[in-house]
Amino acid sequence: MMYLWNYVDGTLKEASDGGWFPVHEPATGEVYAMAPDSRAEDIDAAIEAALSAFSAWSTSAAAERSRLMHRIADLMQTRLEDFAQAESRDTGKPVWLARMIDIPRAIDNFRFFAGAILHSSSEAHQTDTIALNYTLRQPIGIAGCISPWNLPLYLFTWKIAPALAAGNCVVAKPSEITPATASLFAEICMEARLPAGVLNIVHGSGENVGAAITTHPDIAAVSFTGGTATGATIARNAAPLFKKLSLELGGKNAALVFADCDFEETVETVVGSAFSNQGEVCLCSSRIFIERPLYERFRDAFVERVRELTVGDPLDDSTRQGALISPQHMEKVLSYIALAREEGGRILCGGERVQLEGRCAGGAFFSPTVIEGLPYNCRTNQEEIFGPVATLLPFDSEAEVLTMANATRYGLAASVWTSNLTRAHRVAAALQAGIVWVNCWMLRDLRTPFGGMKQSGVGREGGWEALHFFTEAKNVCIKL
Repeated sequence: MMYLWNYVDGTLKEASDGGWFPVHEPATGEVYAMAPDSRAEDIDAAIEAALSAFSAWSTSAAAERSRLMHRIADLMQTRLEDFAQAESRDTGKPVWLARMIDIPRAIDNFRFFAGAILHSSSEAHQTDTIALNYTLRQPIGIAGCISPWNLPLYLFTWKIAPALAAGNCVVAKPSEITPATASLFAEICMEARLPAGVLNIVHGSGENVGAAITTHPDIAAVSFTGGTATGATIARNAAPLFKKLSLELGGKNAALVFADCDFEETVETVVGSAFSNQGEVCLCSSRIFIERPLYERFRDAFVERVRELTVGDPLDDSTRQGALISPQHMEKVLSYIALAREEGGRILCGGERVQLEGRCAGGAFFSPTVIEGLPYNCRTNQEEIFGPVATLLPFDSEAEVLTMANATRYGLAASVWTSNLTRAHRVAAALQAGIVWVNCWMLRDLRTPFGGMKQSGVGREGGWEALHFFTEAKNVCIKL
């Protein structure tokens, strides 16, 4: 049995009341670790440590903060395989995926913001010949960062890296479902000699730890990634305290496939966009709209490729679909398969639990599922399933597909597949989504703003947007 620890004031600690909660491995269903079941008192201790560290950290040279962040990234690189194995065990995703994508991206997050703070600039405005105005961007104070279970280290570092780079101290809560890599990251910070109190990691439930972060008066900003319902609760709690909020929430993303697309590349990439990480990514394409002249050909090729996605042990390099995060989540996905049938959908492949043998006999495995025959406005096509389920819908015109694609309460991401450049620009501008990929998916530049419209969130992360979120802008006006 492995024991994980809180990281508060530069040391590893158990919860203040000595409580623990079990951590399950999705691929086996077995408990493999125990994590601190923290309470509000633990958040109080973490905030006290952060307040004590803030003065020195916020006034330290950007070059020194950059050096420490690069040191952390270097140490993460040396233990990349340890992180990948821990991430796979915690989430059920194939270990090769964590090794190739999740952990390298987490390292890149630290390197990117470590470099960005060395190249910041200030705005200056001369008011005729009377005065000069310039803008200072100063650390906001103590930042609360709450990350989700689907991309644990990837999104954990996506939040804490810009917060630390900007000179803030951080109190962070990783998901209680996937706490292992955050605990390992604490060891890296200690080895890198990050000053005590600059980063504090507290494990526990959303009800106890998350709520304490979002309501504590000494936390000036909250960055949260997770479900829309939880985001609404955070907004209600934080609003009376006038905290800055960045909420990256749910999605029901559309892929728009036009008849003039590059067929082979489109099929291959859209399969990946629908089923990467078992569909447990907020950016996955769960609604796939195909222009009618191409519909049958695309459908048949798409289903054939999906059937080739091997469901298996995450430790096996041939596995393309690992375990869902939990049996409870698998039941949720199954409930949507039943709903799709009630709404008139036809299951073209998948739609059922996969029972493996041996080590993974107790795991939450589910077959990648493709459904057709559903109306665009039914519940299956409106609600976020967050699993390996994609629906196929034909369309006849550009206006029709835009109406259908935009007809959800979400507006996170979309992709457009066409060889017509004019159409690509026109459709991208008309889609109600914070991110639109054209003839690609998940091609990310860390300098660009990331976030959604409508109920997919509030604010933007990434690049200067993230650094600006974790700072306060101050205008200084000097009379000449």
